Amino acid sequence: MQTVLVIVQLIVSIALVIVVLLQPSEGGALGIGGGGGGGLGGLFSARGAASTLTRTTAILAVLFFVVSMALTILALHTKPQASILDSTPAKTQPLKGPAPKPASQLPAVPTPQH
Repeated sequence: MQTVLVIVQLIVSIALVIVVLLQPSEGGALGIGGGGGGGLGGLFSARGAASTLTRTTAILAVLFFVVSMALTILALHTKPQASILDSTPAKTQPLKGPAPKPASQLPAVPTPQH
């Protein structure tokens, strides 16, 4: 189920990016779909294309958030809820290697002279 939702999320995300890039900008100069004349190759009027793209963007955005919430809820229910404070600490093993030298065997540190 989770894999299917991830694939749906990926498809919705790509479609959302494409639809947003197709929308004409405020100035009409930056949008890929263009803002003048027939708009989108004459399939829609300029106003009809804008409202269709806006409606499609809104639907895809709602789908994106619904699938995101579903994935979050699914992820929360698949793992057990436990506190790290309830668990007992793991037993540690002593370090292997030479034992540290006592302070009496360490070399003397020279004192700075003024």
